[in-house]
Amino acid sequence: MEKNKGCNVNLCKVWDWPLRMFHWLLVISVSACYITGLLGGLLTDWHGLLGAMVMGLLLFRIIWGLIGSSTARFINFIPTFSSIRAYLSGHWQGVGHNPLGSLAVIAILVTLLSLAVTGLFANDDIAFEGPLFHSIEKGLSDKLSGWHIWLVTPLLVIIALHVSALLFYLIVKKTNLIVPMLTGNKRLPVNDITPSIDSVNKLRCLASIVVAMAFVVAIWNDGFTGYLVLLAKM
Repeated sequence: MEKNKGCNVNLCKVWDWPLRMFHWLLVISVSACYITGLLGGLLTDWHGLLGAMVMGLLLFRIIWGLIGSSTARFINFIPTFSSIRAYLSGHWQGVGHNPLGSLAVIAILVTLLSLAVTGLFANDDIAFEGPLFHSIEKGLSDKLSGWHIWLVTPLLVIIALHVSALLFYLIVKKTNLIVPMLTGNKRLPVNDITPSIDSVNKLRCLASIVVAMAFVVAIWNDGFTGYLVLLAKM
């Protein structure tokens, strides 16, 4: 943590680099997923591959939310009624996501995870079949395909609200929340409690990446399907 000369603010390390990499890779992959899904046609296969990337990123985020740095852990930013009330009344203090921001993050992650899971079983009745399509009946796959398409609208609404909040903070409250997600550093008043996050545990980070990648590869190579079939026969 550094203090800016001539300013009553501290420069505090808030976001670790794995979380920042996850955030921007997710922005890119979700945007590409939306575009390829919207255009369809020859880009449908790319939509599936990008969906695999999104699932891998989400799995990494879930693991990192359990063993990562303090501001990345779910237990430290899941909002409560008291924290939301304190934030709305102007009495909340913290260095990570504020309570309303936490709600947006959770909503985005849950919606994206729902999209990723339904996409595993989806089909388009033409050429595309999700990697787990053959593990369920066609009628159920069609239903999940419909849910997959329907979930896009709530996701766009949540993202629009999230971006609007960022712009509100930037324009009205004169607080830039985008730069900290690029640099990891956030300017906080000197009177605030400003503990910097711990350094990244590289072994935990590597393990999180490997587990997430292994899970996705297993699904897309029918390893997971075979496991489901064995369970069904037990």
